[in-house]
Amino acid sequence: MKTVIQRVSKASVTIEGKIVANIKNGLLILLGIVEEDTKEDIDWLVNKITNCRIFPDENRVMNLSLIDTKGEAIIVSQFTLHASTKKGNRPSYIKAAKPEIAIPLYNQFVKQFEMVLGKPIQTGQFGADMKIELLNDGPVTIIMDSKNKE
Repeated sequence: MKTVIQRVSKASVTIEGKIVANIKNGLLILLGIVEEDTKEDIDWLVNKITNCRIFPDENRVMNLSLIDTKGEAIIVSQFTLHASTKKGNRPSYIKAAKPEIAIPLYNQFVKQFEMVLGKPIQTGQFGADMKIELLNDGPVTIIMDSKNKE
């Protein structure tokens, strides 16, 4: 699993002109899934993201986590995170998991995130054409890959 995590002052997801997710201070998480991903990938990423100290403390030092700040989150499925641009000018998405594999893993990821935070998490809609608006705070943008735990 690969994620792009952005600390936001606000973020929203709109589908067909209707806002389906809307948060203030928190994280916008784009999640890309491959067929090899498992529950272990979910556990590692959810733990890492929810405990990642990227929010400012009283001294404006990035020292607090999403858990510490009781922040909100939007999780959006993003198969294009696994684009291969090695050949030609048209990206290949062959590495991205097919919906029958990706949807259950995506749903598990969201449920695990909700369990850890102890509150509902907003989402986009798997496979929909979504318009995402955000105000990146910092800016803080972090990429995490469960297959490359650096």
